[in-house]
Amino acid sequence: MTDVKAKLSYLRMSPRKVRVVSKIIKGLDIERAERELLFRNKKAAKVLLKLLRSAVNNALQKGLDKSKLYVKNVLVNKGPTLKRYYFKAGGRVGRIEKKTSHIEIILSEK
Repeated sequence: MTDVKAKLSYLRMSPRKVRVVSKIIKGLDIERAERELLFRNKKAAKVLLKLLRSAVNNALQKGLDKSKLYVKNVLVNKGPTLKRYYFKAGGRVGRIEKKTSHIEIILSEK
């Protein structure tokens, strides 16, 4: 059993938002996972679909059969946070945190 990986680093989206969609496809076969992501109305779904297709192409390069593949695991980790500031009343400053994510999809054969 060989595992195939695809990674995406520094995605400008909160890991919390990505995990909502990634939990849906974990454990599904490739066809079903693609269908789920195509019809999800979330920004993260498009990104995960692109990454999933990349992982499938990596598997095909290694000579694995697409019909036997399934999503073994989806790891969504926190990346660096960009800190930005905006000015508020009374000379105070508000803080904006622009979070990033690192995503890794792991595929395996049944």
